[in-house]
Amino acid sequence: MSPRSPRLVVLISGSGSTLQNLLDRCADGRLAATVVGVVSSRADVFGVERARRVGVPVVIAEKAGRSETAFAAAREWGADLVVCAGWIHLLKVPSDFRGRVLNVHPSLLPRFGGKGMYGRHVHAAVLAAGETESGCTVHLVDDTYDTGPVVLQARVPVLPGDTPDSLAERVQAAEREALPSAIAQFRVPSSGFRGDGS
Repeated sequence: MSPRSPRLVVLISGSGSTLQNLLDRCADGRLAATVVGVVSSRADVFGVERARRVGVPVVIAEKAGRSETAFAAAREWGADLVVCAGWIHLLKVPSDFRGRVLNVHPSLLPRFGGKGMYGRHVHAAVLAAGETESGCTVHLVDDTYDTGPVVLQARVPVLPGDTPDSLAERVQAAEREALPSAIAQFRVPSSGFRGDGS
């Protein structure tokens, strides 16, 4: 039997622009996948509203037990793949989701990764280091920040006169293509995944 398209649970911590990109691509057929749920680390971010507008269920994962809450929701929704899309917290990945959690990071890892390196902080560090190139990395998530196996990278130039914001725009455009491409590489057995979360 042929593989089926993955059921995605998307983890967010902010405005949800990456989530919106995935929702749009799933809706118009550019990405053969379905967003079945969203986990947000905050209740007051616009990404929560984006999900609710299209009828996607949302769980808020508070500080205590954040990873456990996220993966309990992923199991409940029958997720094949968990996608960190602007999620800024360390995840503890349970055994039944090993190899099934993706993150997109706004640099060419292993450079400019690690705790505290997210969003504008990354782009400012790239410019401060005098880099001529940046980009994004989609990688599998392990139990530390930004160290899991790389799935793919997309490169963009650093231009003279760049600011963190102008560089961010170029990197985000690359992310909008790279993350769906990585998801499209993921294959779900026709029987789905099985695991007890131990």
